[in-house]
Amino acid sequence: MLYDVIIVGGSYAGLSAGLQLARARRKVLVIDAGQRRNRFAATSHGFLGQDGQAPDVIAAEGRSQLMEYPTVTWVQDSVVQAAVEQGGFSVRTQCNGEFQAKRLMLATGVVDELPAIEGVKERWGTRVFHCPYCHGYELDQGRIGVLAASPLAMHHALMLPDWGTTTLFTNGVFTPDAEQQAQLDRRGVTVEPGGVVRLSGERADVELVDGRVIPLDGVFTMSRTHISPLAQQLGCELADGPTGAYLHTNETRQTSVAGVFACGDTSLAAGSVALAVAEGVRAGVGAHFSLISG
Repeated sequence: MLYDVIIVGGSYAGLSAGLQLARARRKVLVIDAGQRRNRFAATSHGFLGQDGQAPDVIAAEGRSQLMEYPTVTWVQDSVVQAAVEQGGFSVRTQCNGEFQAKRLMLATGVVDELPAIEGVKERWGTRVFHCPYCHGYELDQGRIGVLAASPLAMHHALMLPDWGTTTLFTNGVFTPDAEQQAQLDRRGVTVEPGGVVRLSGERADVELVDGRVIPLDGVFTMSRTHISPLAQQLGCELADGPTGAYLHTNETRQTSVAGVFACGDTSLAAGSVALAVAEGVRAGVGAHFSLISG
């Protein structure tokens, strides 16, 4: 079967894009490996109508609604290769062979590379976070740490005092200059220049090289993000983001390769369920108009 659109990635952005196309009665194939970026978090916040809901419940309900449309097919698999072909695209999966479509949607998200500090990975999504809007409120104005992974930690450090008492652990990554230090002082941020050995305890206590332990309720850090190799296989143009490369798209969310669209974290230097859903709408509509115009 030749599908109208293959969507690679069935998380929030992919589901949202698929819904627009399904409602236009287009033949859609969603291929999903089941690795949502926020799978480690117990609750999702900031998405109107779903605030405080478990991420897997939001995703499951979205899939259930999408699959009510008879033109949608779902394959649980990983796409290992994508290619441009005459009149469209082909993708090869790990277990289910090849599929073809007139248009291709990359909603593959990103992989997070976390700071190589003991205790960070184990607490990712539960006590170590990336988005204050998603998780800051639940820390109840408590003790918040910012673990620097790059000079961009200043961004977190200046935001987070609105959510609690904030300490910036520069960890040898950078030293605030005089102007930055003045900004931190105005926001009431404490700066700890010592090296961080590990995070420990029931929450996210920071153990420093000098032996001190600073108790915290939560820690924010910026991961390095990596997009799927499918984009490079297809020859899509990349843009440099604050945490890593992402896919460059136009206003319809079409990439530099005609007929290839992208949405969600793979094409937006941000990480939010609400933003992913919104971007999915734009990409789904964009792909539909592309099919209409030929």
